[in-house]
Amino acid sequence: MNIIKTPFKGCFVIEPQLFSDDRGYFFETFNEKKFLELTGLTVSFVQDNEAFSNRGIVRGLHFQKGKHAQAKLVRVIQGKVLDVVVDLREDSDTYGEHFSMILSGENKKQLFIPRGFAHGYSVLEDHTVFVYKCDNYYHKESEGGIIYNDEELNIDWMLPESEIQLSEKDKVLPGFMNIILE
Repeated sequence: MNIIKTPFKGCFVIEPQLFSDDRGYFFETFNEKKFLELTGLTVSFVQDNEAFSNRGIVRGLHFQKGKHAQAKLVRVIQGKVLDVVVDLREDSDTYGEHFSMILSGENKKQLFIPRGFAHGYSVLEDHTVFVYKCDNYYHKESEGGIIYNDEELNIDWMLPESEIQLSEKDKVLPGFMNIILE
């Protein structure tokens, strides 16, 4: 496992060590002991989620507030997404900034997102399977979000506006300057 720092404290790209031969491949998707050694962070995942989507879907930007905040380890099993995080930690030097990267079934990279971030992704290929682990359970009353096309954040989702498809809930999310974090 190779850990790469991002511009955001506590947020890491994880490149697994892939073992492949004529039978296929094998890799370890997570190892708590190695993760602690390489990042200095202790994490205990309690929930795994999976989403299937086709090209043009944008999910997010979502977050959980307060004691229900979640750290996530995200990856793509099949297909390709542009994964996006926004730092919502008001005491952070990178508050209000975003980071994005391609996650795909081909590159097998993962992104560890600490608590205090909004998260979303745009689906760049049909038949994409996105999976993620959370260190806290989903709590509906604590969910929050930011509209994907917020002018303050100015995120390039790598899709033409005419292709973007949102859930009804995501269409009415507030802008970054109007989110409530408590």
